Amino acid sequence: MTGYTPPLADIRMALRLHGRMPRLAEVGAFPGAAPDRVDSLLEEAAGLAAQVLAPLTRTGDLDGARLENGRVRTTPGWSEAWSMLVEGGWNGVSAPAAYGGMGLPQVLNLAVQEMWHSANMAFALCPMLTLGAANAIEAYGSPDQKARFLPRLTSGEWTGTMNLTEPAAGSDLAAVATRAVPDGDGYRIRGAEDIHHLWRP
Repeated sequence: MTGYTPPLADIRMALRLHGRMPRLAEVGAFPGAAPDRVDSLLEEAAGLAAQVLAPLTRTGDLDGARLENGRVRTTPGWSEAWSMLVEGGWNGVSAPAAYGGMGLPQVLNLAVQEMWHSANMAFALCPMLTLGAANAIEAYGSPDQKARFLPRLTSGEWTGTMNLTEPAAGSDLAAVATRAVPDGDGYRIRGAEDIHHLWRP
């Protein structure tokens, strides 16, 4: 079993001094970010990190995901851990309430994500990439895209992923040649496979 003890005292200090958490609640920017709620949320996130995610780190190393009869099988315990995150609403810490989120400051979500990555980075990549997809859609998506994707990403029904690899690049993202070039009201995707189709947002 892999042990992990979240440094809650340090996290609280960083949120207070650098994240200005108390001030965010005081000025009304995030009314739900009252100190007692923030503290409770951090305690719960720390418990998940230490008691659920950290023990799965070694399990994931020894018994990774695999493809069996056309179905992906995850590491034992990972599906249950994901269900716990979904049921607790953890995908929506910083998501807008309009899409089912808690509407709390991003800096608080970063503190939660930090604990989870420290406990089990392989597992924590799923909620992190889901948050990245949701943030991109919230910032640049059409109203229809937001209505379709954001509630499902926030609830954990769907997850986000990152697909930035090419035959000559592998995991070296700096070597990726694909580019989206503006072309009228859309973008022309050009890259390793010299894709010519036009994508419109």
